[in-house]
Amino acid sequence: MKNFNLILVIGATASGKTRLGVELARQLNGEIISADSRQVYKGLDIGSGKDLAEYGEVPHHLIDIAEPGNEYNAFQFQRDFFEAFTDIESRNKQPILVGGTGLYVDAVVSGYEFVRLDKDLALRTELDLQPLEQVQKLLLELDAAQYEKTDLTVRPRLYRAIEIAKNKQTNPEPAKALPEIRPLYFGIQWDRKVLRKRIKTRLKERFEQGMVEEVQGLLDNGVSHEQLEYYGLEYRFVSQYIAGQISYEEMFERLNTAIGQYAKRQETWFRRIEKHGGKIHWLQGSGDIYQQACEVLADLS
Repeated sequence: MKNFNLILVIGATASGKTRLGVELARQLNGEIISADSRQVYKGLDIGSGKDLAEYGEVPHHLIDIAEPGNEYNAFQFQRDFFEAFTDIESRNKQPILVGGTGLYVDAVVSGYEFVRLDKDLALRTELDLQPLEQVQKLLLELDAAQYEKTDLTVRPRLYRAIEIAKNKQTNPEPAKALPEIRPLYFGIQWDRKVLRKRIKTRLKERFEQGMVEEVQGLLDNGVSHEQLEYYGLEYRFVSQYIAGQISYEEMFERLNTAIGQYAKRQETWFRRIEKHGGKIHWLQGSGDIYQQACEVLADLS
């Protein structure tokens, strides 16, 4: 039996994860499962960096499976992942998880226990009236571990985390057995200055490809500005630009800075994986990352 049954390709935003995942899938008779919280949505193409042309003939899963306007979460991802994972393994192919949404990856590898839980609309109305810092403090008091894993800048995510924390206190549920995951991590590492340049270059390309028009199209189709906040940095800042709250130049600069800060937060997540005993095989982005990955695989065989 192999020491691993799931290959994970992780790295900061703009590090080149999709390309490596596709090359490994071709080499290992694999299929890719996306671990991106925005690529699940139809119509969120440019801003989420789907880059579907890169996949070519390689089968991929968990992309374009949800309608925009709906909230897709880690509970649903865990369920959908294990369905895809089991299917891929049943056909004697290699599952390869590619993406940078830490909570989604953790939900798979750590086997988080999730519960079915409706929104507490009364609680959310109450939280809407409180300053963001106060809501963050409430989550910290309720569940420090969940506080560390939650995006503290997005109110809907905070609200959901608080609902789950409160439910745990009153309705603990027994854990359900999940398939065993034996992970092999490949991490793509860049010099920080080089990564910042890659982030800015990719951001310019996305605007040239029509990111503003994409967001306007979502709004025209009934997705609200509030919902766009939920879909991450690109959609949040472009939404503010379209609403006339910021200028184009301010949008670009603030977005570029925010993505850089997000990349730093991803590095914190990588360190946490290693702190908890996970072994990440770091590949240097300045070199041939596919060749480096093949050398690791050869050493493991």
